[in-house]
Amino acid sequence: MYYNIFVDEYRIVWDETKNADNKQKHKIGFEVAQYVFADPLRVWRLDKSENNKSGETRWQTMGKVGKTFFVVYTEQDEGDLTEIRLLSAREAEKHERRSYNGYYQIDNKGWTKDT
Repeated sequence: MYYNIFVDEYRIVWDETKNADNKQKHKIGFEVAQYVFADPLRVWRLDKSENNKSGETRWQTMGKVGKTFFVVYTEQDEGDLTEIRLLSAREAEKHERRSYNGYYQIDNKGWTKDT
């Protein structure tokens, strides 16, 4: 595992092998993707996709780090901190960017936003 930034009460971690695979597949590293958690306009939802075959609770989030990124992660409470383990990151697709930017209603798609 690789430990990097702390954002508020979060500690962001990832597996370096998974990070290298993600860079190869999606051309973005977790070193950049982790900053979506610093975006005050970030949105998130429970991952209900068919890709989640592990049975663990996974989350999806979108946030801006120059571009809008779509990140899949898990959370685990570690005392006073929540450990966020990054699983996948990619540039958000057009319809996802439109949702993030407010062009589409996000409420009925399960997205949550801090108010």
